[in-house]
Amino acid sequence: MSELNRSVTLPLFADGVHLDTPELLACQELARALPDVRSQARASMAGNRASQIKGRGMEFAEVRQYQKGDDVRTIDWRVTARTGKTHTKLFVEERERPVLLLVDLSHSLYFGSTLMLQAVQLCHLATTLGWRAIGHGDRIGALIASEHEHLELKPRSRKSGMLQLISALTEVHRHQLTAFDATPRDPEHLLRACQRLERIAKPGSLIWLLSDGSGFSDACVGPLMNLKRHCELGAFLITDPLRDGRLPLPDNLALPVREAGKERLLDRSGYQAWLERQRSQTKAFEHLTQRLGIALKTVDAGQPLSAQLDILR
Repeated sequence: MSELNRSVTLPLFADGVHLDTPELLACQELARALPDVRSQARASMAGNRASQIKGRGMEFAEVRQYQKGDDVRTIDWRVTARTGKTHTKLFVEERERPVLLLVDLSHSLYFGSTLMLQAVQLCHLATTLGWRAIGHGDRIGALIASEHEHLELKPRSRKSGMLQLISALTEVHRHQLTAFDATPRDPEHLLRACQRLERIAKPGSLIWLLSDGSGFSDACVGPLMNLKRHCELGAFLITDPLRDGRLPLPDNLALPVREAGKERLLDRSGYQAWLERQRSQTKAFEHLTQRLGIALKTVDAGQPLSAQLDILR
């Protein structure tokens, strides 16, 4: 065990490679440890005050006579024509907000140098976010993307939403562990996932992107920017100590890695070149989130999620 990871232990029921239901059910305790804080967008719409914002994600409350300051876009022209007086529609926020997770389970995340695979940490994070969502009374759904499949989970409330999420994560993870050499493989699977998410996300949804960032391209900006116009977006970057250069290594290095679907054995100079490519991919994803104007949080696969809860607050 490395110096970086000497005192770190795996989460309950986890082995760091495989994924099963008990370890994801245990993430409910992590969600309970978080403060009951709504997102800024949700907080701004909380309470019984009627909102003037029209769209799905808001439910119709009533029609009343137009008042100075009302949004002219919410005028009810039928009632106005029938009564001869201008009336406007009032809406309130739906009680159950859809929360959607774009879960990137690409093969690049099946890497782990110290504690667990990045894919396992991502699934722990996805499940914790899901438990927190239903704890807030929201509905949880997901779009799970890999090189071989897209699995869409429509938002559901309470435990039914979590059970479908846990079942899907364990199923896709199990397949990915055995599908490194499988074909066909879609190199643009994350672009297609973003396009699909653009079609299925309802206005007012909260969307989290969970990824190591390596599969996102500039082409993803368009559909994500469209989503941001009517949804709230945030992103998590899953890192590994070896992939970002934090792990001390011996001079006589012989490091097995898989890159572009091929296995390679890296010496010290080969590792440095590989490391630069990893850092370049990370910077590209950071730049993409900056262009979108969304917050990016980093979660380390070399530490249990329980040691990083401040990031989720």
